[in-house]
Amino acid sequence: MGIKTVLFDLDGTIIDTNELIIESFKYTIERHLGYIIKPEDVTPYFGEPLPITLKRFSQDKWELMLDTYRQYNEFNHDKYTKIRKDVKEALELMYKNGIKMGIVTSKRRELAIRGLRLFDLEKYFKVIVALEDTEKHKPNPDPILKALELLNANKEETLMVGDSPYDILCASNAGVKSAAVKWTILPFNLLEEAKPDYVINDMLEILKII
Repeated sequence: MGIKTVLFDLDGTIIDTNELIIESFKYTIERHLGYIIKPEDVTPYFGEPLPITLKRFSQDKWELMLDTYRQYNEFNHDKYTKIRKDVKEALELMYKNGIKMGIVTSKRRELAIRGLRLFDLEKYFKVIVALEDTEKHKPNPDPILKALELLNANKEETLMVGDSPYDILCASNAGVKSAAVKWTILPFNLLEEAKPDYVINDMLEILKII
C-alpha cells in the first residue's frame, strides 16, 4: 500500500524551536539550580514531555521549574521560533495531492497551535494530538494511535516524521513507518539506533517516499 497519511512531530521537524527550548532550559536551570547548562546537556531529551526532562535535573524543584520554563518559553516563543524554507512547499504539495496530515507532539496544544499559526500552517493539518490528549506519551504508541483514530487512517498507509528517537520509537510501537530528519539538533546516531524506515535530508524528500 502507498502512503496516504503523514504524521509530523512539531518542534524541530515542522518548526525550528531549538533555540527557544535551549534558552528556556538555560534560564530555568540557572534560576532554580544556580548553574549554566550547555546545549548538549538537554538536546538528547528533546521530544520527551517537559516534566520528565525537568525531573532529570531536580526531583525536588521540577514543579517550580516547570512554571518558570513555561513562562519564559511562552513570553519568548515568537522571538525564537523559525521555520525551514522547504516546509511550506512540501506541506502545500502534499495537501493538494490529498495526503491526510496530522501533528503528533509532546507539546501543550495551546503552544502547538500558536507555533503553527505563526507561519500559517494550521490549515494543512486535520488533527493535532498534543500533550493533553493521551495519558501515555512518546515513545509509547498512544499518541500515534490516537491520531490514526481521529483521521480514520490505516497503519499500513501511514508515515511518522520526526527529529527525535522518541518519534521513531513511537512509530515503531504503533506499527507505522517512520522517517528521521537529518536536520535534527540531536546526535543523529540516537535516531539511527531507533531504526527509522527512512532518512530524509529535506522535507520535499517525503514526496519521493509517498
